[in-house]
Amino acid sequence: MLQPPENKNSAPTASNANTYAPVKSSSAPMEQATIGRSLVIKGEISGAESLFVDGRIEGTVNIPEHRVTVGRNGIVTADVNAREVVIMGKVQGNIICSDRLDIRSEGSVTGDVVVQRISVEDGAILKGSVQVQAATEQKGKQGQQKQAEISKPTVSEAPKAAAASA
Repeated sequence: MLQPPENKNSAPTASNANTYAPVKSSSAPMEQATIGRSLVIKGEISGAESLFVDGRIEGTVNIPEHRVTVGRNGIVTADVNAREVVIMGKVQGNIICSDRLDIRSEGSVTGDVVVQRISVEDGAILKGSVQVQAATEQKGKQGQQKQAEISKPTVSEAPKAAAASA
C-alpha cells in the first residue's frame, strides 16, 4: 500500500523530467546553419538564422538579426553584417555588429570594425580600425550610409568625402 503512492510520485517526476528536457532542447534558440570544414562558398550569404562557419567564404555575409560564428577552421574573406559575431578562425574584411563582437584567443581579424560592444581575448589578432558606437548612433549611421549609396556623389564631391573620413 505504501508503494503505489511512491510510484505515483516517482512516475510524474520522471515524466516531468523527460517532458521538460525535450521541450528545452526543441525550443532552444540555436537554430543555426553550418558551413562545414570542406565547403567553399563564393558570393553573398544572407539569412534569418544564426550561421556557423567552419569552411571558407568569399564575398559578403549579411545576417543582421542573428549571430555569425567563425569556427577554428573557418576562413572568411568577406564583409560581415550581423547582430553578434564570434571569431575563432580568420576574418579578412569589414565587420558591422549591431550588438557584440567577440574575438577569441585563436581568432584574427583584418579589417575595419563598427560595433556597440567588443571583446578581444589575449592572443587574438585585430588589425584595422575599431569604432564603438551607441546603438542609436549606429542605426543612424547605417541609415545615412544607405542614403549615401542611393545618392552617389559626383566626381567633384568624391575628394571631399575622402578628406572628411580621413
